[in-house]
Amino acid sequence: MIADSERDANMLYAVRMFVPDPFIWFEARGKSYAVMSDLEIDRARKEARVDRVLSFSRYQKQLGRDGVKQPRFGDVLNRVLREFRIRSVQVPASFPIGLARELRGVRVVVTPDPFFPEREIKTPVEVAGLQDAMRLAEEGMRAAVTVLRMSRIGRDGFLHYWGKRLAAEDVQGVINATIAALGGNASRTIVACGNQGCDPHEVGHGPLRAHTTIILDIFPRDTRTGYCGDITRTVVRGRASDAVKKLYAVVGAGQALAFRKLRAGVNGQEVHRAIQELFVREGYQTGVVRGRMQGFFHGTGHGLGLEVHERPRVGAVSEKLRAGHVVTVEPGLYYPGVGGVRLEDVAVIQRTGMRNLARFPKTLEI
Repeated sequence: MIADSERDANMLYAVRMFVPDPFIWFEARGKSYAVMSDLEIDRARKEARVDRVLSFSRYQKQLGRDGVKQPRFGDVLNRVLREFRIRSVQVPASFPIGLARELRGVRVVVTPDPFFPEREIKTPVEVAGLQDAMRLAEEGMRAAVTVLRMSRIGRDGFLHYWGKRLAAEDVQGVINATIAALGGNASRTIVACGNQGCDPHEVGHGPLRAHTTIILDIFPRDTRTGYCGDITRTVVRGRASDAVKKLYAVVGAGQALAFRKLRAGVNGQEVHRAIQELFVREGYQTGVVRGRMQGFFHGTGHGLGLEVHERPRVGAVSEKLRAGHVVTVEPGLYYPGVGGVRLEDVAVIQRTGMRNLARFPKTLEI
């Protein structure tokens, strides 16, 4: 692999240390290696989860003695592979095509995702990291709900806080700042009110209305470990309509159904279909109305780990769940004019059931 471990989850999984600039990692004959710059080499020798750390500058000096002026990254990569007598490499789909073209006498085989299949099954240490990230997400959620609860319902139908209309951006700022103070990083945090919440990935903007659904979806990364949390709650500041109350109850029933079905050996597709069938029985159809999707039109869940979205999926695609999988459980229903409701927790799949990593309560009216 050629990547930095700040943004590339596979590289972080391989070395277990954060490096902001791309470097070389490879496995050969049962041992793993990282080729690091002088800037990172001492830290890497203490922290990197590899068998041996090699010096990038040493290879540059060798190339310089051999007459290569200003050796480039590709020159060093070729020298490393030649030194280890590597004639064929497996690389992830994200491998830089420019560097692949520079390789001389080396067969490049692109490995389809997942590059590390073992990433799907979380160890107890990884589950602990996910729990920590969930606590960050929940503290952000707690701060958001506190601000909404403290807001005043104005005669204009909007929420007011500290003398002005409370906007989605204000609540996003509170969430992100709370998480940052605790050692996490949150971005694209969703605070989506009313019809905005009917687009599941709309982050939300503008003044927040009273007596209207507000979807709060928070998915921070723990900056200490790289593991992610993910939680969604739907709230109404004030009084929810009967239509919203029913919508909320049915989504909650869908999530509870998933909790009962999730266990090792179950196909995620079956869980997803069971929720779809429940929603239809309750009178909630899915389809395009006036050019816009409504109903339940996304998956039930996705894997969670060093990335917010990773394998496995709980949705339309057939995929069996295994003990050690960690997946979100986030059914939702979205109807413009009524509002959007989504509830999301995180489940650790076990042999006989599941364990919920989320602790934050579910309360509609605040």
